[in-house]
Amino acid sequence: MKLTILTREYCSLCHAMFDALQIWQQRYDFTIEKKEVDDFPQLVEKYDELVPVLLDENGVEICHWHLDENALVQYLDKNKPN
Repeated sequence: MKLTILTREYCSLCHAMFDALQIWQQRYDFTIEKKEVDDFPQLVEKYDELVPVLLDENGVEICHWHLDENALVQYLDKNKPN
């Protein structure tokens, strides 16, 4: 399973969300792709003021601004490999 975090290099909230994901990554064994939102004009248009944004494999938003651990756990439990 792969999750994507839309970030900006200078964004302290982005760094905090990425760091918080590390604990959950160890428990649930998923990969994290960091994507610089400013490199993709269509993502800037959609998510500009919401960064950081955590997306699932299908590009569906799990949470933004801060890691919503409840939303993350619900998503991970629902999408566990069998």
